[in-house]
Amino acid sequence: MEEKKIVRKLSLVGILGNVLLAGFKLLAGILGRSGAMVSDAVHSLSDVFATFVAYIGVLLSRQPEDAEHPYGHERLECVAALVLGLILAGTGLGIGYTGIRKLVMKEELAVPTMLPLIAAVVSIVAKEAMYRYTMYYAKRMDSAAFKADAWHHRSDALSSIGSFIGIGLAKAGIPAADPVAGVIICFFILKVAGEISKDALDKMLDTSCGRETEERIRSFVEKQPGVEGVDLLHTRQFGNKIYIDLEIAANGELSLNEAHEIAEEVHDRVETEFANVKHVMIHVNPVNKNNAGKHTDHENGG
Repeated sequence: MEEKKIVRKLSLVGILGNVLLAGFKLLAGILGRSGAMVSDAVHSLSDVFATFVAYIGVLLSRQPEDAEHPYGHERLECVAALVLGLILAGTGLGIGYTGIRKLVMKEELAVPTMLPLIAAVVSIVAKEAMYRYTMYYAKRMDSAAFKADAWHHRSDALSSIGSFIGIGLAKAGIPAADPVAGVIICFFILKVAGEISKDALDKMLDTSCGRETEERIRSFVEKQPGVEGVDLLHTRQFGNKIYIDLEIAANGELSLNEAHEIAEEVHDRVETEFANVKHVMIHVNPVNKNNAGKHTDHENGG
């Protein structure tokens, strides 16, 4: 399935599913006298906007390089993921505030009917299915924005679990359990929002790919023909892509053309082996006892 078709399909499922679910939960919350379910419905409505932001972010990030953006637009997806994290945090705080206000102000707490309980079960099943569906394709595309959107779905499922417990306890004679559930839901949502935002910021700040990934790259390069060793390896994340600065050692007696061929071969094989690598800059250092302290420069980018 082409990436654009996947993006459109994920967006359609996310927006349409959340609109229908939010409407059902809002109606169930109002008719069933459940503040937790109304908060849950608001959370689902925020997911509609979240999916739209993810869709726009992914489309913009997939634009080809141009004169003003020679390194591409991948970081726009990180911006979208960061926005989604902030939206999720705002939603969580709103839900928590509503619950705390009801507890502190000692508002009269109505006992919910069965309708919100049914809505909670429907929401848990539907949102968990949407999470798994979205995350499956988000991982295939390595899309930070749609991974964040998937977590929006999962957080909504967690929200509905909290609503189910709170509504059930309220029906059992503990009305305060309904707003307490809203406060607990708030903490779940804030935790996910923090993780999404941190991941987006890491990818925007040229964070390395981590020791494990770098060791895999180093080991692969060292096995290539003509490479005597790896003197330096730096990686940085650029959206969902990886940039590599690499210094390799080669026989100092080789001609410039031969050194170039080795670097070119390493460059091509690294990009083939590691799909997320977008650009490799290679510098060749000579290994030659008679020319200690001297080196041959070669740069190759792609």
